[in-house]
Amino acid sequence: MEMLVRAAVFLSPFLFCNAFLNLTGHPEIEGVWKESTTLPCVYVPVKDLVQNILKWMVVRDQSSVTIFRRDDSGDHVLLSDYRGRVSVVKDAAGNMSLHILNLEVSDKGTYICQVTWRDSSDNLIVREITTELKIVKVAATKPIIRAGKLGLTVPTGARTSLTCVASGSPPISYRWFRGTPGQKALLLSRQAELVWDSLQPSDTGKYYCEAENRAGAGAVQQSDAVELTVTEPPVTVVTSENDVGYPEKNYTTQNVQGTRLSLFLIILIVVVCAAAVLLVIFLIICMRKPKGAQTYEVKL
Repeated sequence: MEMLVRAAVFLSPFLFCNAFLNLTGHPEIEGVWKESTTLPCVYVPVKDLVQNILKWMVVRDQSSVTIFRRDDSGDHVLLSDYRGRVSVVKDAAGNMSLHILNLEVSDKGTYICQVTWRDSSDNLIVREITTELKIVKVAATKPIIRAGKLGLTVPTGARTSLTCVASGSPPISYRWFRGTPGQKALLLSRQAELVWDSLQPSDTGKYYCEAENRAGAGAVQQSDAVELTVTEPPVTVVTSENDVGYPEKNYTTQNVQGTRLSLFLIILIVVVCAAAVLLVIFLIICMRKPKGAQTYEVKL
């Protein structure tokens, strides 16, 4: 009996850790072709247990192949098809989820998350979960139109653009039309962005776009039409001083007349002052002439 008690005491930490140390995830994940997805693999850290090795594997030809391995030497992507596309977040205790970028159809399959811990007695504990990854292609959605910074009312000569935006599996092709959906329209562009370098009043009108991808089996999605308005520059009208309704023009004319009148007054004042000075000088000269001076008459 004593030996059983000692064995239970010795094994209790190991049994406790095994009872509560579990990986959680999802049995099935649906990823969108050419987009990204995350395969969850999470556990609650346990005291005295240190994570030793993390492996992500995929089942190929009825055998598992290691994609990703994390150990004391760092992270390693071991399968060339996944290099630059897979990663596991660092410094997030208990989160071993695999992030996959730019999903390919060949990525579908069964994925295995395997984590190995080492306890204080140098024993190894291994847990793993599986996730089935499916790759689907999503048809293009109804596109929306985003106007440039100037909006839909733009002055003549300005540069602006309209952008067609749709979601779905890439590649998505776009087309721009001038007109209204369901009616005769003019094809303008096969790009996502419709650009004007210098708008003219003749560009005023309604525009809409279409989006399409291979996942939609030829189904074309049309946006609602938007109306672009190009405003003309204001016309400068020359008016007389007395025209009613142009206070700025009248005010400017009055200022010009006032300036001319002030200049005339200044000139007049200067002339009067000069004449007065000359008169004073003449009088002074006359007053200084001697009284006894004789006047001689010279006959020729």
